[in-house]
Amino acid sequence: MTTFMLSYTPLDSPIHRLTGATKLLYFSIWSLIAMITFDTRILAAMLIMGITIFIMSKVSFRSVSFVFYLILIFLIINNIAIFVFSPLEGVKLYNSRTDLFHLIGPYTVTLEQLFYLTNVTLKYLTVIPLALLFLVTTHPSEFASSLNKLGVSYKIGIAISIAMRYIPDVQRDFRNIAFAQQTRGVDLSRKAKLGTRLRNVIAILLPLVLSSLERIDTISTAMELRGFGRKKTRTFYSDRPFAWQDIIALILLAIGAVMIIVITFLDGSRYWNPFQ
Repeated sequence: MTTFMLSYTPLDSPIHRLTGATKLLYFSIWSLIAMITFDTRILAAMLIMGITIFIMSKVSFRSVSFVFYLILIFLIINNIAIFVFSPLEGVKLYNSRTDLFHLIGPYTVTLEQLFYLTNVTLKYLTVIPLALLFLVTTHPSEFASSLNKLGVSYKIGIAISIAMRYIPDVQRDFRNIAFAQQTRGVDLSRKAKLGTRLRNVIAILLPLVLSSLERIDTISTAMELRGFGRKKTRTFYSDRPFAWQDIIALILLAIGAVMIIVITFLDGSRYWNPFQ
């Protein structure tokens, strides 16, 4: 069976057994903490925990590898941009300067800047496993009901749910169109030059966009015919009540969040400074 990227994967794991609302709260608070703290020790511990949770979910890394590598490329570009526009940001934050080597002009690589970029990298790597895990372990319908349970309008929840359901459909359409183009002699293999492959891939996008617009029109018409949005509230078939594992997970989350906040601001700053 073909596995699509970022599509829901039904498995029997402790993570799958949690309700969508629990996973949404967990991911939201986890991301908030990762954004607040600049304590390398905390970020490293959260990274290890995130990888452990990902392993517990039994989700294949292959199903999220492409998106993961894309995020890594963006992370590298982001770190380069930080160094280009603010090469001494770490020096300002940690009130210390340890030059390693000079590049050109105002660009000098310092130990403090590398430490700051390490923390930025850890922030991304801390959030990425939980973000990908949330997408592939939460059924779109349950995700919509979870948002509604947390006070978000059901219209917004349904819209996000449809978008999540549409991810594998787009991938399926792309593959079908690509196969059809290859039968017509369009070369998309690695034997073709990179420029040729890019032009041929772009040629696939037009029919993909047209088919997507047609599907959107069909879904919109079907929802309108069924009276979607007439009432302020609605029920969800996939809604699940909190179970004992959800309560335990939320209690552990609350305790961990309080401990991390206390440790982060124990010295009056959210930046852990090993240079003092």
